[in-house]
Amino acid sequence: MKIELAENYGFCFGVKRAIKIAEENSNASTYGPLIHNSKEIARLDKDFKVGLVDDFSTFKTGEKAIVRTHGIVKDELFELLKKGVDVVDATCPYVTKPQEICQEMSEEGYDVVIFGDENHPEIKGVKSYATNGAIVVTNVEDVKKLKLKEKIALVAQTTRKVEDYMAIAHYLIPRYKEVRVFNTICNATFENQDAVDTISKRADVMIVIGGKNSSNTKELFGIAYDNCPSSYHVEDETELEKSWFEGKEFCGLSAGASTPDWIIKNVINSIEEISK
Repeated sequence: MKIELAENYGFCFGVKRAIKIAEENSNASTYGPLIHNSKEIARLDKDFKVGLVDDFSTFKTGEKAIVRTHGIVKDELFELLKKGVDVVDATCPYVTKPQEICQEMSEEGYDVVIFGDENHPEIKGVKSYATNGAIVVTNVEDVKKLKLKEKIALVAQTTRKVEDYMAIAHYLIPRYKEVRVFNTICNATFENQDAVDTISKRADVMIVIGGKNSSNTKELFGIAYDNCPSSYHVEDETELEKSWFEGKEFCGLSAGASTPDWIIKNVINSIEEISK
């Protein structure tokens, strides 16, 4: 069986940057999971003594708090700084941008509409920067229910599918006087999604590697599954099943932006063993 990786996959710029920051700040704690990959978080804890804190209020004066790649709620950041916590910001710059846009547009009187998952930490943080509030939508049907002003600013979660984002923009533009659409989907997301779309059209089995709570990995899996029904989302090699590969000739692989190379290599090695 042929095994081939997508042209673009795995760690993005923001995740690489956050991992480097964490490794340079041993004996600190991240507020919330640094990235959506429990195996890599466990490695940082084991090798660099970088712990995990879920409640920001438990940080004490002088302690070091690493802000996760997805960012945090604005008021929580201010509370940490006010308390005298040493804040090390590992927020991805692609996430900082929609935060800034939401604040600016809200202060200028625009209704801010965010395309994304309201329960995702990135969106919780981005929404908090809209001074006069923001509305989160997941599809065009959500938008149809809204009563909006004549001036609208539209931003997207960094890991969303561009086609879904454009559908919302196309609905809003002819119906309102002014719609400002900001391209806040990151380049790595575009590249990884295009690459998985290409390889999954050729493969007869697809493996997408990444955290089960990773938004961008879920998007990659959805694209793969649309093209190749024999597509599977795994966190690591222990979840692989021999039956998936029976009678298959070409196995394609992709990985989410929070998936480290060592996990990808373990999965490939296991598939090679299975294929023998």
